[in-house]
Amino acid sequence: MGWLLSHGPAQKALGLILTAAAILLFLMNLRRAGERAGRAAERLDARERNDAIHRQMLDAAARRPADRDALADRLRDGKF
Repeated sequence: MGWLLSHGPAQKALGLILTAAAILLFLMNLRRAGERAGRAAERLDARERNDAIHRQMLDAAARRPADRDALADRLRDGKF
C-alpha cells in the first residue's frame, strides 16, 4: 500500500480527493451557517413584531380612563 502511494499518479489522485473533500465540507458548513443565520433573522423579526404589539398594548393601557365616570365623560365628549 505504501509503495502505491509513493508514486506520482497515486499521490496526485489522493491530493485531488482530499482537496475535493475539504471543499465539499467547507460548502456544507457555509450552508449550515446560512440556515442558522436565517433562523436567527426570523426569530428577530418575530421578537420585533411581538415587542411592537406589546408597546401598543402598554400605550393603550396608559391612556385608559381611570374609572367609569371618566369613561362616560370620554364617551360623551367623543374622544374615545
